[in-house]
Amino acid sequence: MKFKEYINGNKSIIGMIHVQALPGTPCNKLSSQEIIDKAIEEAKLYLKCGINIVAIENMHDIPYTKNIGPEVTALMAVIGKEIKNLGLYCGIQILAAANKEALAVAKAADLDFIRVEGFVYAHVADEGYIESCAGDLLRYRKQIGAENVLVFTDIKKKHSSHAITSDVDLLETAHTAEFFLSDGLIITGTSTGKEASPEEVSSVKLKVKVSVLVGSGITDKNIHLFQDADLFIVGSFFKKDGFWKNEIDDEKVASLVEAINRLN
Repeated sequence: MKFKEYINGNKSIIGMIHVQALPGTPCNKLSSQEIIDKAIEEAKLYLKCGINIVAIENMHDIPYTKNIGPEVTALMAVIGKEIKNLGLYCGIQILAAANKEALAVAKAADLDFIRVEGFVYAHVADEGYIESCAGDLLRYRKQIGAENVLVFTDIKKKHSSHAITSDVDLLETAHTAEFFLSDGLIITGTSTGKEASPEEVSSVKLKVKVSVLVGSGITDKNIHLFQDADLFIVGSFFKKDGFWKNEIDDEKVASLVEAINRLN
């Protein structure tokens, strides 16, 4: 089943795979094969626990840069393809704001979606100024024949200052992203693991026709507050002690799968 059909009317969890630090980044300690094996191990754990959608992200590549090397793009493509071969739906985000690179990986590895920061309006992130990219990105998607890759876009992104667009509220940003052909809008808290606002999620869902995703802070105790959302991107909650760098706790994964099944 195509990914777009699978998520239509089916509330689903997207399990995050925080790929270990990649070659050339300050925290890299593992070989390329060890990095690949670790990502596959986590993907298999998610699949075993009943999660069919995952996303890979180079979150261990701190400090992030807007100048992504080809070695990062290349290895993320290998990892994405290996995970797709397991029979999972898979998406990708490459930090920071490497949206074209992520789309190129998705095309090469037959991935299902990308997560994009800076789709509409500019903002200031900890990596610097992030310019909007919708026009260039979707033209690139057309040029490489990747129209089947869905583009999920953060609005009022976490870890960022939005002072320069303080006169543009969340709903107007959502309308603009939808108008600019986003396939889904991601709403987050202020930082990794911080709960989003249920009220904001509900208000956006009422005003747009595209998918609405919650991008941070989901747990088995609060997911019922976000029943208006379509998809839930979960990383920190699945880790031991709720810290994104730790190992995945399969009991926590099973607990959230049970909780979302009650919403469907």
